[in-house]
Amino acid sequence: MTQAVAPAPVPAAIPLRELAPWALFAGVILLALLYLVGMDQGATSVVSGQMLHEFVHDGRHLLGFPCH
Repeated sequence: MTQAVAPAPVPAAIPLRELAPWALFAGVILLALLYLVGMDQGATSVVSGQMLHEFVHDGRHLLGFPCH
């Protein structure tokens, strides 16, 4: 009795030109989130008031940003 061996699946190559815009978009979003969590307070604040600071307060400490 002989068994047929199935060929190993070959992963499809993802062209860099298709991946680059999505990587750039994700990078911009992540940098904006990093700014909002880590840097947005005081003189460089984009959002007025303390609501954003209080909302991300614990996240700031978790990521090691000083805020006091």
